[in-house]
Amino acid sequence: MAVSFMSENNSRRRFLKQSLLAAGALPLVSAPFAATAQPSQLPKFHIFSKHLQFLNYADAASVAAELGFDGVDWSVRPNGHVLPERVETDLPKAVEALKRAGLSPLLMTTAVGDSTDATDQRLLKTTAALGFRYYRMNWYRYLPNQSMPEALRMYEEKMIGLGKLNKELNLIGCYQNHAGELVGASVWELWQMLKNADLQHTGVQYDIRHATVEGGLSWKNGLRLLRPHIKTIVLKDFRWAKLNGRWAVENTPIGEGMVDFTSYFKLLKQYDLNVPVSVHLEYPLGGAENGATSLSIDKKVVFEAMKRDLRKLKALWEAA
Repeated sequence: MAVSFMSENNSRRRFLKQSLLAAGALPLVSAPFAATAQPSQLPKFHIFSKHLQFLNYADAASVAAELGFDGVDWSVRPNGHVLPERVETDLPKAVEALKRAGLSPLLMTTAVGDSTDATDQRLLKTTAALGFRYYRMNWYRYLPNQSMPEALRMYEEKMIGLGKLNKELNLIGCYQNHAGELVGASVWELWQMLKNADLQHTGVQYDIRHATVEGGLSWKNGLRLLRPHIKTIVLKDFRWAKLNGRWAVENTPIGEGMVDFTSYFKLLKQYDLNVPVSVHLEYPLGGAENGATSLSIDKKVVFEAMKRDLRKLKALWEAA
């Protein structure tokens, strides 16, 4: 039985290596995130597992390591790589896959939003026991029968509650700023929600793409405002395009859109903000951009895109 298992693993590794070599993959980088990192050092880049859901845990972790990512930001939410109702059985498998690939658990993306919710509690307790440190929360929404100030006060209390639970579990919960009508699209909403929460265990997953969409030329002010709260960041790019006669946001590979990465990275260095990074690829990739479990294109194209975006991000960081 052991021989069969090893043979299966060896075959998987050979297949992945051939695919990655064909895509021109980068060498393995596996050092865990260092809290004492200096601004001149490269951040630790994690690939969002939403874009690898066509692979099982072992293959996703192997691909991430072979492409040069420092880890995987596991999607642990409905329709994610790990389903919340199976977190106690499946998340340990994802962590074991990381460790076999020479990586460590650190980031995950969840639908957690309430410290009193039994599912959220179970998920976070499992997460903490497995060694994760940061998680992205669910997004809140404005209710039609409630004023926006009332809603923000309600969500401020939820953030306080989550902060207390996070402290007990030694976790850091992060709310992502997101373009559109969700709570927190405006950075001032986030500031309001977080002003009385535990600063050490509750914060922001800062998304420069969404901040640029919403902030236009004022995104630097928003970054300055949220600076004390930023615990992790998301990197992706976009441009405005006229689609079917209407202006709309069109996602692009890194460096091909409107995000001013040079100014952004200079500010991150100036602010001494070297925090874990989740890399997203939201532009068309045969379904991988949307978390598809089967692709309409060769997976090598996806691997090449991941390698290209990672290489570009490292070059932009070094040049900033």
